[in-house]
Amino acid sequence: MPELPEVETVRRGLEPIIGQQIISCKVNRRDVVRDLSKNESSIRKGRIDSSKLFVGSTIQTTRRHGKQLALVNKVHHGVQQVIGLHLGMSGQVLVSDQPISKSLTHVHVLWTTNKGISIAFRDPRRFGKVVLHPSLESLESDWAKLGPDAEQIHVADLRAGCSSTSRAIKAALLDQSLIAGVGNIYADEALFVSGLNPMIPANALNQQQTALLARSIRSIMRNAIKARGSTLRDYRDTKNQTGSAQLLHKVYGRNGEPCTQCGSELQSAQIVQRTTCWCPECQPHC
Repeated sequence: MPELPEVETVRRGLEPIIGQQIISCKVNRRDVVRDLSKNESSIRKGRIDSSKLFVGSTIQTTRRHGKQLALVNKVHHGVQQVIGLHLGMSGQVLVSDQPISKSLTHVHVLWTTNKGISIAFRDPRRFGKVVLHPSLESLESDWAKLGPDAEQIHVADLRAGCSSTSRAIKAALLDQSLIAGVGNIYADEALFVSGLNPMIPANALNQQQTALLARSIRSIMRNAIKARGSTLRDYRDTKNQTGSAQLLHKVYGRNGEPCTQCGSELQSAQIVQRTTCWCPECQPHC
């Protein structure tokens, strides 16, 4: 599942379309689109007003918080609307100066701009979604449920989140209400860099350990963004190119292999139904 670095890479890939006007939009699968201006029971059904899909309006900016991504349009007819793009397990946002090939499968929503740019939301497994927010306030209300963004996480915020739970620190890091953007991959990597065993209770971390973990998270995120995210299976950027952050992984997915730091055999276990990998020597359970 795409985490913060992958979503940030996609956001940056969308920056070239800022200032362009959407002139058409084709919805191939209505159930992928959630129209939040409708009643809760019908947000995935019924006709969608094309203006809610930005047709006739201009893209003003892109936004991201944690794993969440959004396009914001310029005020159009007195309204500023937002389109949230949730990548789910296998979602992709493709941007091309050529028409999207009809042979490309699982394209659920397709926009075209006045500059001839095609923007496609594609998702083979359909765990992703396109969310139509009636206002910027609607988006901000939705994102207010999330914790601080992992790329900029401050020690005080991480300390407050960790001190509130006795769950294993790995489980706490996966809680998007505690810290937004960390998933299974980068939780394992940040804990390894910090020398913290993933099973330590979150509220058992002291100030020094929390500060080290916050620094590690920020560093892991920024390095992964520079490498354009981790491609393990489905993830591609807006140009349909793979990332290379997987080449930086020290522990994730390497159970049974030697630790790159000490040579010990890496171990794994299930924590909140997620496979977790760590080094027993570099990350002792004290």
